[in-house]
Amino acid sequence: MLGGTGFVGGATVAEAVRRGWSVTAFNRGLHGATPEGVRRLRGDRMAPDGLAALADGEWDLVVDTWDGAPRAARDAARALADRVDRYVYVSSGSVYAEPVAPGVGEDAPLVDAEPDADDGDYPANKAGAERAVRETFGERALIARAGLILGPGEDIGRLPWWLTRVARGGDVLAPGPVDLPVQYVDVRDLAGWLLDRGAGGTFNVVSRPGHTTMGELLDACVTVTGADARLRWTDPEPILAAGVVPWNDLPIWIPVGHEYRWLQERGVERAYAAGLTCRPVTGTVADTWAWLREVGTVPPRAGRPQRAPVGLDPDREAALLSATHATRT
Repeated sequence: MLGGTGFVGGATVAEAVRRGWSVTAFNRGLHGATPEGVRRLRGDRMAPDGLAALADGEWDLVVDTWDGAPRAARDAARALADRVDRYVYVSSGSVYAEPVAPGVGEDAPLVDAEPDADDGDYPANKAGAERAVRETFGERALIARAGLILGPGEDIGRLPWWLTRVARGGDVLAPGPVDLPVQYVDVRDLAGWLLDRGAGGTFNVVSRPGHTTMGELLDACVTVTGADARLRWTDPEPILAAGVVPWNDLPIWIPVGHEYRWLQERGVERAYAAGLTCRPVTGTVADTWAWLREVGTVPPRAGRPQRAPVGLDPDREAALLSATHATRT
């Protein structure tokens, strides 16, 4: 595992250990921990000679979640090319070139990206790393373009924000419609599929569109927190008119007709044919709440620049609730 202490990397290491596999984690050793029995190698893949710890050894597969400079993914792939059977790279649906149509499949055009680039924005970094891995490993490369990833350990805080907000109780601005389809993948289902997959290829790895809905998701949050929260379902129009940004201000929510709606409507036939299964949203929400209560707060993103916090400011939420209530009245 290149990394192994962050969200996806941590879940993948935990699943491999649960299966009784022999696991090696290569990272800088600055963030987080790994389960007992995991061999840890130290190195900084952006530093000169930073891959020296990987000079010896053979492995059945490597899992890499890197989202920085593509040349680092290239260098790691080249260093391991003759000593690894398969290379799994966790990419992102963000690699698709805009405009992106709902239902986008794996053969759609990608953003311009180079495998030896020193850096770029997130889509270019992921697309460039895909190229680097594929150029080195060919058919032995598994490219997993993950969608929205939720579950215990989430270090962006989308589902944790909703759980924390609902736990505060009172009137909660619930962005409608209640039956708006939501597409995501539980991090544990993603990790299990990565380890199960015995061949290469490129896949959109996320649940089917409508695996759950905003209504089911927020109802599950109310149930697991036991909070005295009242979901006030509100049409998208007044929310958008107030300048609220879908996905960021109100995490997970992207209304129909929005330019980024495709993030919740990707084609997944290929991944499901290759064995992907996704657990019910109630399990994802309950386990995330249990984890959040244990750790207390969303952890920092291991080894990566911190993103701006997600979630709607309480004063803005209160103003919107007041305005929409007056309109209804």
